[in-house]
Amino acid sequence: MGWFYNFLFLWIFIGLCTFFYLIFSKTIAPYGRHSNSDWGITIDNKWGWFWMELPALVVMPLIVLISPVEKNEIIILILSLWILHYFYRTILFPIKLKTKGKKMPLVIVISAFIFNLFNGFFVGYEIGNISQLDFGINTLIGLIIFFTGMYINRSSDNKLISLRKENKEYQIPQGGMFKYISCPNHFGEIIEWFGFAIIVFNVGALSFAFWTAFNLIPRAMNHHNWYKKSFVEYPKERKVVIPFLF
Repeated sequence: MGWFYNFLFLWIFIGLCTFFYLIFSKTIAPYGRHSNSDWGITIDNKWGWFWMELPALVVMPLIVLISPVEKNEIIILILSLWILHYFYRTILFPIKLKTKGKKMPLVIVISAFIFNLFNGFFVGYEIGNISQLDFGINTLIGLIIFFTGMYINRSSDNKLISLRKENKEYQIPQGGMFKYISCPNHFGEIIEWFGFAIIVFNVGALSFAFWTAFNLIPRAMNHHNWYKKSFVEYPKERKVVIPFLF
């Protein structure tokens, strides 16, 4: 399986390069609060989220299900965790969004579609064809981290959505992890996928966790700077995405 790991490590390297490019170029993906019309053709925000996330929901489980790996309890657990996250992100989250009339650039949707396609392939192929998986102490630790991250992510998303429901204009979110960081939703998703990587305990899952961080940390920095520019009263002690540190 040398070819697989050659491509996988190349994919991780591309992610690292993307991370540094986003940091130093200060590129801001123009969707959500950063929306603008400078990136060409746009589509409805809700449909954009659906198409961005759909490959992850479909590709990884499909590859595992058609692979030769025994569909035992640990495989069922891993698939369940993946689908639990991506059914919410692909189907339920777009429905809950309060972004009537908002658009996102088609190029962002296509980029995210490809991102999820590759990550779904790498995670699914290694689980289905290479890894020897079993329950262990890593399973328990990973589950605790995964569900902690999921709780932080979803409760923070719900707080942001409720603010948009109450007010048409953006507000300073308060309470929960927002007391410490500007983007607890991103923080939660990052630790969620590192928890998943601990459960699966292979390079593909770790690659996906790193890619999540490579993507969401620059996004969180953009959000943090936007808050500081938009609200003079924004809490100065609030960090970006890692409580007390960054």
